[in-house]
Amino acid sequence: MKRSIPSPGAMAIGLLLALALQGCHTLSRNGETVAMRSHGDELYRMAPPSVETRWFTFENPQGLKGEGGQARFGRKGSPATAIPAGEALTLVDVEGSGTIRKIWLALGSRQLEEQRGVSIEMYWDHAATPAVQAPAGDFFCHSLGHATPFQSALFASPEGRSHVCFVPMPFRKHARILLRNETEKPVWVYYDVAVTLGEQHDDDMLYFHSTWRRQNPTILREDFTILPKVTGRGRFLGCHIGVRLNPQVSNMWWGEGEVKMYLDGDEEFPTLCGTGTEDYILDAYGQGLFDNLYMGNHYVAPDKSAYGFYRFHIPDPVWFHQDLRVTIQVMSGPGYPAMLEAMAKTPGLRFMKPTDGTEYFTEEELRAHPDRSSVVEREGDDYCATAYFYLDRPENDLPPLADVRERLADLY
Repeated sequence: MKRSIPSPGAMAIGLLLALALQGCHTLSRNGETVAMRSHGDELYRMAPPSVETRWFTFENPQGLKGEGGQARFGRKGSPATAIPAGEALTLVDVEGSGTIRKIWLALGSRQLEEQRGVSIEMYWDHAATPAVQAPAGDFFCHSLGHATPFQSALFASPEGRSHVCFVPMPFRKHARILLRNETEKPVWVYYDVAVTLGEQHDDDMLYFHSTWRRQNPTILREDFTILPKVTGRGRFLGCHIGVRLNPQVSNMWWGEGEVKMYLDGDEEFPTLCGTGTEDYILDAYGQGLFDNLYMGNHYVAPDKSAYGFYRFHIPDPVWFHQDLRVTIQVMSGPGYPAMLEAMAKTPGLRFMKPTDGTEYFTEEELRAHPDRSSVVEREGDDYCATAYFYLDRPENDLPPLADVRERLADLY
């Protein structure tokens, strides 16, 4: 019997409807835009009278009713503003209960310095410390400071010039979002934050959090931490990871590291463990350029010395009820000839076997088996990650964002 195959448009709509059940908003794929349910509410159902929509922009920075677009007689007088060096710009500061629905912004340029030097912070319910603290570029999934076109369920950049986030971010008493310019020059920014106000959230509401880390260089046999240990109840939403390869070993496949999630009291070994880096983003046998709803490798340097990729756990939720820590191993999977080539280029270079940390490959062993390959331990790479998660409280007790000099050091 001949099976009918749905059209690409139908398959896209099917995926979007499945995504709608997870509480997202709108998404465009292949030129088609599909409206989706928000937080389980059908599109055709009217919100209660207490729920109102507001857009926070520089044309209406306080999101007030009837007070948008007044500059220059209402003729687009204030679409953007400059953030002076060393200062911050408040995008949203609103009292009451509601939900951040969309964040869009465009920085004055796509320079690496602005992507890493401007940071984003979010505070919920008058908390003293931010729930979200990350470089702006990395938070919006622009890998290693490079703005690139991509589209996913939670973040997007249609042509690699904008920063878009559709992650729903509920709050009960207060919300504040700001951009902090830690560069040495003014940065121009356009922005538009959509908020619904007046919603009454249930007791099981979780607050959105995000944190960023970088390790440069990575250390032999030391797993890179995507998310340091957080305590409480919540959901790991996913992560965006950037990798710059050690130039001494950039000629070989690098992504054999397994992602590990230590749940609810796990110590030495995790409950959740993957099978490899490209497997974590649901690819296989390497990873080239692609972007999808829940996973993508949307940035590859022209010389293949750097990669940026993301994974969002929307249809496959990761819940935790006590604590959570997420790591990834830093491991290669090269063929023996590639190891010999690297050793010839860098005298004294050795490759550690994935055992107890005492065994290394010898040149004799590698030359004797030219058709083999193996997993090996790596060091000297540059790893960074932005982790996204929900937590049952507005603060997370994680370390503050790294200094701007550390974020920009030895980038490109």
